[in-house]
Amino acid sequence: MFEASQLVFYYAVSPVHMGAGSAIGAIDSPIQREVHTKHPMFAGSGLKGALRHHFNRAWPRGEGDKPNGLINRIFGPDTGASDFAGALSLSDAQLVALPVRSLKGGFAYVTSPLALARLHRLATQTAMVVDWSVPAAAADKASAASTNLLLDKADKSKQLILEAFEFPTEVDDKLTAIAQWIASRALSGDGNSFFADKFKTDLVLLHDTDFAHFARHAMVVEPHVRIDDDSGTASDGGLFYVENLPPETLMVGLAQASIERFKKNSRSTESAALLDAPEVLAHVFAGQANGLPGIGGKLLQIGGDATTGRGLVMVQSVHSKS
Repeated sequence: MFEASQLVFYYAVSPVHMGAGSAIGAIDSPIQREVHTKHPMFAGSGLKGALRHHFNRAWPRGEGDKPNGLINRIFGPDTGASDFAGALSLSDAQLVALPVRSLKGGFAYVTSPLALARLHRLATQTAMVVDWSVPAAAADKASAASTNLLLDKADKSKQLILEAFEFPTEVDDKLTAIAQWIASRALSGDGNSFFADKFKTDLVLLHDTDFAHFARHAMVVEPHVRIDDDSGTASDGGLFYVENLPPETLMVGLAQASIERFKKNSRSTESAALLDAPEVLAHVFAGQANGLPGIGGKLLQIGGDATTGRGLVMVQSVHSKS
């Protein structure tokens, strides 16, 4: 069905609220999570909708101030969905690394064998060169890409303090290589050099069980208060809590494309040439020189609370030869 695919990284620049729509415990508006791992996720449908909205604003309008016709050709018709299918498909985005408060160095980028294995699998599916294997991790211990976050102890191994937890830690050269591989692809560009360098030194590997604790409890939970329009004060019962994915979180997914589809019996000899699968991906991520900018390396707003600065995500696609 799909003839071309690319790996796509999503790096949270602000807190992100991709809502799940149902309350869990004290959190009135939780984020989307996978059922089996409880890791945060971005649903592919939400990502595709956000991209379509972005290009409706970024690309020049058509006749009668209608959205650019190329948008329907790539994403599918906005009405009459049964006429033809879009040429672009986005998978759900999965968690790669989560920022966790560290006693030294501010915060660590924390990952796990499961998260790295999923990244490895997706990268392999796009025919990327993946010259590393997934390292093992022991429970209640950690591996680090460098000594940058570690505390020296005179009579015991070096320690890493994440939140209120202490982990005996060793530097793993394999993890160092993985950190460099990810940073050079997910955080490329001059504006990201600080975070790319930090990722290379501050990536930490935890056991899947330890990582699951932070993936569940290291989110940003914000209280909100509804204001009564007449009194200008808080409404009775107006306090509610919203969960957000923290900034500096790294997610990954696939972008796949097929040759452009069209409505049956709608084409003639004068019709524009159909975009093939690589051209579809190029239009979306790299853009074109004729005033159609791509999203690669730029910010995309996804999820809710956009007017309060939430949902800013940097999108970075990676070519299969990278």
